[in-house]
Amino acid sequence: MIDQILNYNKEFVAKKGYEQYITDKYPAKKLAVLTCMDTRLTELLPAALGLKNGDAKIIKNAGALVLSPFDSAMRSLIVAVYELGVKEIMVVAHTTCGACHMSFEHFRHEMNERGITDETLDTIRQCGIDLNQWLEGFHDTESSVRNTVESIKKHPLMPKDITVRGFIIDSVTGALEEVTA
Repeated sequence: MIDQILNYNKEFVAKKGYEQYITDKYPAKKLAVLTCMDTRLTELLPAALGLKNGDAKIIKNAGALVLSPFDSAMRSLIVAVYELGVKEIMVVAHTTCGACHMSFEHFRHEMNERGITDETLDTIRQCGIDLNQWLEGFHDTESSVRNTVESIKKHPLMPKDITVRGFIIDSVTGALEEVTA
């Protein structure tokens, strides 16, 4: 698949397919969106939000979560605010998310089958990583969005003048529902 993508890319560049996407690094709408990496949202989310290339910084991970105050999602949001002029942040989870009810125990058997030994898992634990916590998803989408919004708002490096709001997008229709405190 990667070789097919590389071949496509050569053709894309040769035909100047990139020209319609040219923009700069600053989000035109001064917006950052933390959302899920779900493939259903790749085109649906920007279309449903009316965003075009260059309008917003879109940060994706499994579940649209801030796992800890210093994880990559939070780091990206901090950079978006201080370096790129973001004034508003949307947290957008979605219906039927795979991270809902996800857990380490769910992955453990599959990891073992694919060659990850219990010894390796124990070594990771000895390094201070709690795999149960690290691979934990959530059990209620609304609560997850509320928690993520609060984590962002309460972060010691997040300015108080930044607007942070949470939403759940329907994975099929794109309809947004705001999650309030």
